[in-house]
Amino acid sequence: MKQSSSGGGSRALVPGLSVLQPLLALLSLLVMAGAAAAHAVAEGDKGYIQEITGVNLIPFVYLGAKHMVTGYDHLLFLFGVIFFLYRLKHIGIYVSLFAVGHSTTMLLGVYYGWNVSSYLIDAIIGLSVVYKALDNLGAFQRWFGVQPDTKAATLIFGFFHGLGLATKILEYQIAEDGLLPNLLAFNVGVEIGQLIALTIILIAMSYWRKTSSFLLHAYTANVLMMTAGFVLIGYQLTGYFVA
Repeated sequence: MKQSSSGGGSRALVPGLSVLQPLLALLSLLVMAGAAAAHAVAEGDKGYIQEITGVNLIPFVYLGAKHMVTGYDHLLFLFGVIFFLYRLKHIGIYVSLFAVGHSTTMLLGVYYGWNVSSYLIDAIIGLSVVYKALDNLGAFQRWFGVQPDTKAATLIFGFFHGLGLATKILEYQIAEDGLLPNLLAFNVGVEIGQLIALTIILIAMSYWRKTSSFLLHAYTANVLMMTAGFVLIGYQLTGYFVA
């Protein structure tokens, strides 16, 4: 399995019998909550978005932060991205690339009304989780003898994460009056939520890395993350073909 502060190198790990509890709980929720959608907006928020007009910066900042903190697909991908990053400099680079990609397509997608199937986009987002887990496991090096450009992949998948959010926002027909300021406020909220979630993940990871169980169970944690990604892909593709 790969273990590096900047995306290079590899190290073999032994699967553990126990697993990272939060990730296991998240996987269980994904399997059982079949009605959940990766970028769904709560019904109360949906009604609010549809009713308001004009510039509403604070509410949209709140909605953006809430989306990121509760967006399990985003959190799974970020968890995978920072799994083997130890230096804040490297974490900042990768998170910034993801934020740039996410922000770009979210803003452009809503502003220009890009009409893309949310099921297909969310399936690709599930694929991003699978990709990152395989990357952490060193699968590409073993299978193909190559290491994908991790920075480019983070940026590209960030585009899809943002487009997935845009497809959902478009469904709720935000009023054109104040659209751009509201979208910018929403994006600010997304970044605030990302920082909150990232801080919590990093604190938990820092404690876990200090224990002897980290190397023992890192393999299992990434396999579970990959499984969660496949669950997301399967659910979204099923929705696409039966909807």
